[in-house]
Amino acid sequence: MKENSYALKNAVIYTVLITIILLAPLFFYFIYMKNIYSIQNELFLKEKSLLIIKSMEEFNHNDIYFEYPRFKTFQSGLYDVRFKPIFTLIDTEIQTFKSGYYLDGYNAFLVVPLPKGRYFGADYLILSNTVSYASIYKNIALILFSIAILVFLLSMFFLNRFAEPFKVVNKRLDNFIKDSIHEINTPLAIINVNIDLYNRKNPPNKYLQRVKAATKVLSNIYDDMDYLIKHNRIEYKEESIDFSKFIKERIEYFHDVALMKDIVIESDIQENIYIFMNPKKLRKVVDNNISNAIKYSFENRTIFISLYMKSDTCHLSIKDSGIGIKDVNKIFSRYYREDTNKGGFGIGLNIVKSIMNESGIELDIKSKLKQGSTFTYKFPSNIITLKSDPTTLV
Repeated sequence: MKENSYALKNAVIYTVLITIILLAPLFFYFIYMKNIYSIQNELFLKEKSLLIIKSMEEFNHNDIYFEYPRFKTFQSGLYDVRFKPIFTLIDTEIQTFKSGYYLDGYNAFLVVPLPKGRYFGADYLILSNTVSYASIYKNIALILFSIAILVFLLSMFFLNRFAEPFKVVNKRLDNFIKDSIHEINTPLAIINVNIDLYNRKNPPNKYLQRVKAATKVLSNIYDDMDYLIKHNRIEYKEESIDFSKFIKERIEYFHDVALMKDIVIESDIQENIYIFMNPKKLRKVVDNNISNAIKYSFENRTIFISLYMKSDTCHLSIKDSGIGIKDVNKIFSRYYREDTNKGGFGIGLNIVKSIMNESGIELDIKSKLKQGSTFTYKFPSNIITLKSDPTTLV
């Protein structure tokens, strides 16, 4: 388990969830602050309206001109009973005329009734300014950001603390698996060597052939486990491989395994196809599919394996006559097994999927329940070459 990535992933999830939950109270906080700001703005305009009225009160009617008060923070004007401007500095269109304070979008208006005929024939004094909620948005953003950072840090801290016992257990389990795999490999090699030595000196023995086939199945499982543990720490170098010869060798390797179910493997292999790939990764792809084809095929059936070029792309097709696949989308999930009675750990195709992604290999699957499945791998042209057979040259 990658504990750090696990903690990071869950910390992000918790942070997002808590942030979303906090949006509700922040929304009400925003509404509350808007109302507070609106009340403050109303008091501000009312205060300024008193200054304008006071200025008009103090006007000496013997003077020819009255210098109407002007302010940078708001505009104002005098209007008659029909709300026609007598004198106004307001350049915003007034949609509604009603006494008191009201908002029209981001524009605030204060309509103050005046004593009739007292101030230059005006019946209303109207004040207007633009309301900005930028400071409120800024405060909310700062609060949200601070909460998110705090929740994220606390989540990382507590998740790491909670995961500490599991880290210890996982480390011990990994060490146990590594040691177990190492111990398994030695007796498997001894069994295979002794069976081969026996077969060289004695007639074929069907019981030993079954033991040989069983050890190959175990060896395949061992290789999967070994690759799963080491693939992130080991660099697998690529090399040129005779793909045609490679497939034939793997078919021969699984011959004994197929005989356990009286299965025949037929092949149609195009010669002189070479692939630039790591041998271990290529063996994982091929072996897992041949092994699965044998495992899930009915007895006394035939498996067809073909390797051929088509439109500059190399195709490897493995067709079985078996139980078929219920859900094609799930078979590459780690530890997923459609038929738990067939054994295995459900890691083979997950490994194949990771190798496909690394190498740019495409896969087409056709399957029918109780009829069989066909896996067709398409290897990209950039890792495939065709070489002529030197013996045919003149």
